[in-house]
Amino acid sequence: MQSVVWVDAVEPDEAVAAAGSKIGRLADLHRAGVEVPQGFAVSVDAYRRHCGEAGLDPRIDEVIGRLGADPSEADVEAASAEIRELFVATPMSDALAAEITDAYEELCVRCVDVNVPTAVRSSATGEDAADASFAGIFDTYLGVSGAPRVLDAIRACWGSLFTGRALAYRLRKGISHHDMPIAVGVIELIHARASGVAFSVHPVTGKPDRVVIETSWGWGEAIVQGVVDPDHIEVGKADGRVLRYDVAHKAIVSAFDFADGRVTEVEMPARLADRKVLDEEQIGAVVSAVTAIEEHYGYPVDVEWVISRHRRAGDGICIVQSRPVTVTAEESAPLAYDPVALAQKYVFSGKPVPGR
Repeated sequence: MQSVVWVDAVEPDEAVAAAGSKIGRLADLHRAGVEVPQGFAVSVDAYRRHCGEAGLDPRIDEVIGRLGADPSEADVEAASAEIRELFVATPMSDALAAEITDAYEELCVRCVDVNVPTAVRSSATGEDAADASFAGIFDTYLGVSGAPRVLDAIRACWGSLFTGRALAYRLRKGISHHDMPIAVGVIELIHARASGVAFSVHPVTGKPDRVVIETSWGWGEAIVQGVVDPDHIEVGKADGRVLRYDVAHKAIVSAFDFADGRVTEVEMPARLADRKVLDEEQIGAVVSAVTAIEEHYGYPVDVEWVISRHRRAGDGICIVQSRPVTVTAEESAPLAYDPVALAQKYVFSGKPVPGR
């Protein structure tokens, strides 16, 4: 039983089973030569080990058993809060905490940094399947630095397996939480000059002839929270020509607050508010990465990406997440999901964020 698996070392046929969908896919992209952040996953086995050693399994089962066959929304939310508090209040064993602390310290060495800021991301098995039934339900914590905070964030991510939405969905579908264990990624937080999301098909029409990019300065949290209008870019796949570039007035930027240890929203500097975020070379790098990932998987994808502050022209961009996009058979038909709900999944937050 492995408690920790590294993104750059886990075997492809073991990645998703050990590290969950999000981190498993990062490991697969790394193997395919895509630039991804450094990091590791606290494995599904570690989650099961913690629940068993700490006596959480019977306590969780007892709370869920009280809900009965047709619980009210209020009852589900109350059960969710009770279970999540169990995870917050129950420390890891000294042995497991030591394993994770050692891995975090190794990550600091690899990043040549002290107390490297990380994204601590829930990575449940089956979370990012093609139907995306669980997409956006679990938590992510960004800007987490120092081993004690990382350990706390991991336990909170474990608890997010029991958000009200996740619990209600499993109850409706008759899925046991024992059949959907969760891993947690501890991933280097790339210092973002700019970031965003990109679709290898049009996110409204489903047409596959273009890549669509949404972007702003800094991290993408301000986009997701609706406090900034991102630049909107459409690029033809056939020739890489920029078909459309709508420059938005960007009043807010998500920036890292070193004193507070998190990403937060601040007023955009006036000189950046109406300036194009991406130049043609950077647009080309985003398109190249997205189309390469689509070709690798053989289906449309949406991708979260970051341009590092230290990136130079000609370098690649860093991919922090990729998942399938489900479209209908007809190219011009709408996507088989709600674009507003989809947008809520793209969270780059420096604080506890549900729905990641």
